[in-house]
Amino acid sequence: MKDVDPATLSADDWDELHFPRPDENDFDRVVESALSRRGFLGGVLAFGSGAAAMGSGLWGSTSAHAQTASRFAFTPIAAQTDGTVHVPEGYEWKVLMRWGDPLFSEADGYDITDGGPVENSDKIFGENTDGMETFSFQGHQLIAINHEYPNRKINLPAAQEGVPANADDVRKLQNLQGVTVMEIAETPDGWTVVKDSPFNRRIHHNTPMKIVGPAAGHDLLKTEADPTGTTSLGTMNNCGSGKTPWGTYLTCEENFNGYFGSSNESATYTPKVADGFKRYGIKAESWNGYELFDPRFDTSKNPNEPHRVGWVVEIDPTDPNSTPVKHTGLGRFKHENAAVELAKDGRIVVYMGDDERGEYLYKFVSNGLYTPGGDTEGLLDDGTLYVARFNDDMSGEWVPLTPETTGMDEAEILIFARIAASEAGGTTMDRPEWVATSPVLAEAYCCLTNNKNRGVKPNAGGDDTSVNGPNPREANKYGQIVRWRPANQDHAETAFQWDLYVMAGNPTVHSDAYAGSGNVNEGNLFNSPDGMMIDSTGVVWIQTDGNDDNEGDFAGHGNNQMLAGDPMTGEIVRFMTGPNGCEVTGLTWSADRRTMFVGIQHPGGSWPDGGTPRSSIIAIKRKDNGLVG
Repeated sequence: MKDVDPATLSADDWDELHFPRPDENDFDRVVESALSRRGFLGGVLAFGSGAAAMGSGLWGSTSAHAQTASRFAFTPIAAQTDGTVHVPEGYEWKVLMRWGDPLFSEADGYDITDGGPVENSDKIFGENTDGMETFSFQGHQLIAINHEYPNRKINLPAAQEGVPANADDVRKLQNLQGVTVMEIAETPDGWTVVKDSPFNRRIHHNTPMKIVGPAAGHDLLKTEADPTGTTSLGTMNNCGSGKTPWGTYLTCEENFNGYFGSSNESATYTPKVADGFKRYGIKAESWNGYELFDPRFDTSKNPNEPHRVGWVVEIDPTDPNSTPVKHTGLGRFKHENAAVELAKDGRIVVYMGDDERGEYLYKFVSNGLYTPGGDTEGLLDDGTLYVARFNDDMSGEWVPLTPETTGMDEAEILIFARIAASEAGGTTMDRPEWVATSPVLAEAYCCLTNNKNRGVKPNAGGDDTSVNGPNPREANKYGQIVRWRPANQDHAETAFQWDLYVMAGNPTVHSDAYAGSGNVNEGNLFNSPDGMMIDSTGVVWIQTDGNDDNEGDFAGHGNNQMLAGDPMTGEIVRFMTGPNGCEVTGLTWSADRRTMFVGIQHPGGSWPDGGTPRSSIIAIKRKDNGLVG
């Protein structure tokens, strides 16, 4: 730990630094356990409905490359280890927007060479892109994009170890994060950002927000600056995203805990606050050093401020004067993304993962019905929050988080959703990241990116993390994707059946469970599935954020990448690779589906233009202007 530079860590790695776990693997025991539980390695349902329909022979020695019929209109590419982007033959890519590029003319000439000045840092494209969605409005194409966290040693090169030296440093970091809304247009030279568009907007750590829903106004949300508990400033660590049927953007607050610290390490808190701090990982030492110059982030002065983040925030991309809304009905945890579906009767269903080792998968079901053009107030707050329970027989149920199942009152269930999920007996998961729902089938998927602590140590709540149904490998370094189908093909139902669409692994190194499932082969190796979207044809697009050293257990995996999956056959092929050092994250399409927008976060080297590495959005097109994919 002494050799680790905290200023270079992501929020998740910062957590790991403060909660170190032993590196243990017990392959024989976990394989024996998986086989004795339900014949995992030989069960056809474990590897998808296509295997069940076609027979288990598909998954024996047959690789995805050897399947005779592929639905993909491109030639899969090989793994790469260099410093640029690669796409299939017949495709091309171009940078749409980079960190530091101006959204407004007054920010022209913004120079990132020395990290950039604080002036106009709220009028440029922000750092470390993540989830994003596109919107069509009155002939305009808009895109909303998350900015997850700063690269402090790049943003504050003059500061010692990337720690803010003054209030201006803090303000600049706060401005570089949050959300960008911008108008884009396709020209003969490709896609471009419409500078000075009335839709262009930056939402950051000091943007006014409303707090609504059952927990709004609760004593645990009140501060001296907001004695009502109904207004707040800013949204932070914006990871994945979502889109409502009524055309608004959902941005998700993930690793918020690292933004808070204390100027008084001996400060004491009420038992509820102290228990919450422990479960959510809030410590006296922060990640960004905000508390040094901004008392809002000093828990000894504002112990309730951390309760005001960790929510899903709704933004109207078509109205730059609208106030973003934090929806307490969707629960407070480290939200990865929010996948919105309609139940058969018109109720709103939102699937959400809590991205931490050993935490939970959630679902919200509204009481009210969505009517196109009707009033949407309350649809994301008035309803029931559930936690998923997966059974080893491949059945499951959504357990309601209520006073009866948790012993907690409604507001505290939402503010401390993790504690409520533990009380209700949810299934601990291997870091639930993006959830994606299919527009053509009644099914949903969740990336369980990895969990080196599976079977090694309990989660922060002391919950059991031994191997279980959808998390069958101890010290899981590769990750898997779980899929479930709701009863009666209705997402509002509480019962479901599940399987594993894929277990990532490395069959060139391992011959046991760590080789991965049968649809993983030498030609499509990957680890740590993270981002995921399903397009209008049902293709599952998988983005990775994992180990890219291309050595040992990860030999042949190459750089982080994006793959395409067929939900019926289980075939998975590589579509794109990013530059070394990056995470590939965030995916959306133009209105005509002829352009795919993809995020490249924290690239290494000097990508994309030979200077300071800059997180960026790229536009991918077919050279013949056909539909992507």
